[in-house]
Amino acid sequence: MYKRKIMKILFAVSCAMTAQQSNAEENWGYQGEKAAKHWADLDPAFTTCKTGVNQSPIDIRNSKAINANLIPINIQYHQNSKSIENKGTTVQVNFEPGSQITAEGKTFQLLQVHFHHPSENYIDGQEYPLSGHFVHQNENGELAVLNVMFEEGPENPALAKIWKKIPKKNHKVDFTNVFSGTELLPKTKMYYRFNGSLTTPPCSEGVRWYVLKTPVVASKAQIDQFEKAIGVNHRPLQFVNARTILK
Repeated sequence: MYKRKIMKILFAVSCAMTAQQSNAEENWGYQGEKAAKHWADLDPAFTTCKTGVNQSPIDIRNSKAINANLIPINIQYHQNSKSIENKGTTVQVNFEPGSQITAEGKTFQLLQVHFHHPSENYIDGQEYPLSGHFVHQNENGELAVLNVMFEEGPENPALAKIWKKIPKKNHKVDFTNVFSGTELLPKTKMYYRFNGSLTTPPCSEGVRWYVLKTPVVASKAQIDQFEKAIGVNHRPLQFVNARTILK
């Protein structure tokens, strides 16, 4: 009973976050006067985009990462997709409560997965043509992002499901119980771990990042389709500063 109540609360929080994000997205973007270098000046709520010291994305250098023998993330994703949104700044799949990850002794519910072209985080200086950010939240409001990279290759069947349903800008379509986040993940789930931020306004810090080392594939046609629908939507690299990256 308690678990069901928590899941309902998280779902309500997810809806509120989606509404807040939609409102914020009217004030920022990736081009011109609304581009990333101007975010902090567009709204007082976005100040952290300039003043933060643990901002994302970053270039993950394997040689500088500390070998910490990280415990595997327990991923329990189910076929509980809810809707697909074209937010103008990304394509986002929303999920009903029920899918989750457990990492570092904490359980985080999956809220949504959205995409960036090209990737925001780099690995050893390499930028990927597409990345997916699985956004999770626990009962204390803490956020965790599982980041999967896409390299060019054969068509990705999971992406094909999503891309087929991309609505027009600022619209949402039904995607009920036909998709599981697992479909987008590689078999090998070794990862890098660091503390960072949201990569979009308000650039809030305290976000746990788990960047999967093994990429999956997307075809050139799929990458081009996303670019046609959304355009280039990545924030430039941020300084690592004093952060520790674990591997």
